[in-house]
Amino acid sequence: MLNPHDFINTLNNRGISFYAGVPCSFLNGPMSLLANRENYVGATIETDALALCAGAWLAGKKTAVFCQNSGLGNLISPLSSLNAPFAIPTLLVIGWRGKPGDIDEPQHMLMGKTTQQILAAMDVVSFELPKTASEAKHTLAEAFALIEQSGKSAALLVSPETFEAVDAATRADSIKAATLGRETLVKDLKSGAYYPGRYDVLKALSAHMPENAAVIATTGKCGRELYSIGDRNQYFYMVGSMGSASAIGLGAALNTARPVVVLDGDGAALMRLGTMATVGRIGPPNLFHIILDNQAHDSTGGQPTGSETIDFSAVAAACGYASATSCDDISTAVDTLKKCLAGSGPHLLHIRIKLGSLKGLVRPKVQPHEVAERFRQFLKVAVLAKKGKQA
Repeated sequence: MLNPHDFINTLNNRGISFYAGVPCSFLNGPMSLLANRENYVGATIETDALALCAGAWLAGKKTAVFCQNSGLGNLISPLSSLNAPFAIPTLLVIGWRGKPGDIDEPQHMLMGKTTQQILAAMDVVSFELPKTASEAKHTLAEAFALIEQSGKSAALLVSPETFEAVDAATRADSIKAATLGRETLVKDLKSGAYYPGRYDVLKALSAHMPENAAVIATTGKCGRELYSIGDRNQYFYMVGSMGSASAIGLGAALNTARPVVVLDGDGAALMRLGTMATVGRIGPPNLFHIILDNQAHDSTGGQPTGSETIDFSAVAAACGYASATSCDDISTAVDTLKKCLAGSGPHLLHIRIKLGSLKGLVRPKVQPHEVAERFRQFLKVAVLAKKGKQA
């Protein structure tokens, strides 16, 4: 069996400096150790774990995701429409429940049988992690060589009884202590008189966006309209992995000194309400989460999202954001942007907008991998500046 301490130390020595995951009993040893580290984030769903690591990679980190193969289906969207087009690699450490030949629970058997095929279909090469230290060292070397040479993700499949058990404390008590007594400043400034269009809101916000802010625009017409207003290196336009903008923003915010602004949609935010719980729990002071709410899936024909019954500010307050503001006019949105970026977050701004988008809306001409690389360079400047170096 493998020593979890040695395994994590090996990953660290290979340059992994940010981890995210969803627990698996097969990975209990190393994940118990990770739970006590500040560079690990426990996600509410595997999709968020991968998106968190994508954000951290954009901020210059090498990353690893820990999860069970029962959640592999949740990884398909970000693997295919985030990591692949933007050329963002990560190491996946996956508990292999229902491995062919092993006796397991019936709910694990089909996924266990198809795990390797699913990963291969996502263009992820998988390696079965051996249970002896010398063989595991060789397999790890192969996996890291593949990541470094191809820029693609690789997966380590972990069978039962691969890792020794460990006793490790967790950060749960310290996290709870840090959030006790935190009160969310909630403001409902909606008048209901008139709803502005998304393009006009984005144009006003971009005009007052600080040059040092990293901006992540959710997939669909939000990113496309932002690009139409004016392309900037500080903008990351999502083209897929709907719902992951806030997790990408969280991963970036935890690894950069810059303010990070997430431009989200109501439908996308509802897909990942669990991310708001993670944001509130960790409390990154440099994260500003903006939800542009037209109560519809605008990019796919205007189907209703159901957000008319959701109070996003109340959700943010329940999750532990520092402030939550709702409005439906541009001047209040701009004023809130300025105030929130000048204070300690995380902050939420919910803007009620009307349905519809700019006519003849274009798609970004810059390719996703180019967007990722220039955004990474943009964030890198902040890291170098923080260390007192010149970019």
